[in-house]
Amino acid sequence: MEPWKLPPAAKVYEALSAVADRRVRFTGETEAEVTSSAGEKVYRVRWNEDMTLITSDDNASRWQGYLGYPILAVLMARGKLDYLESAASSLAGIPWKAINRRFRNDYGRAVESVLAEIAVKGVDTGAIRREVDRIMALLGQLRLGRMPAAKRPPR
Repeated sequence: MEPWKLPPAAKVYEALSAVADRRVRFTGETEAEVTSSAGEKVYRVRWNEDMTLITSDDNASRWQGYLGYPILAVLMARGKLDYLESAASSLAGIPWKAINRRFRNDYGRAVESVLAEIAVKGVDTGAIRREVDRIMALLGQLRLGRMPAAKRPPR
């Protein structure tokens, strides 16, 4: 079993948004679809029965070897990866694709931009940062293995 690499923390923020926006749709016992923040793409996530092996056709998962946000969102939605609802709801409606593009895929800068924007609305961004750190630690403990990808990423 080839293990997944841990993602950049920015992917946890994106996954929290996907869960808050209800963009995860279960299509079977061991598969789901996750719609992108722009609504242009639908990623397919598959896993084995005990959810120790998982795969997705998103670019990060397929080409970078780390857990992409569609996998993280599915793990959250299935209860395999615990998260605070308040952190997710604070990140609802974030257009990650557009923001990542604006910052030329510098995910750290994109996250800082989002946090600055929601802080103006009175959101406790320190609590969200702590929650993302906690989720990253949990991810390290899961030790998920990679299933073979079924098909090429959506265009």
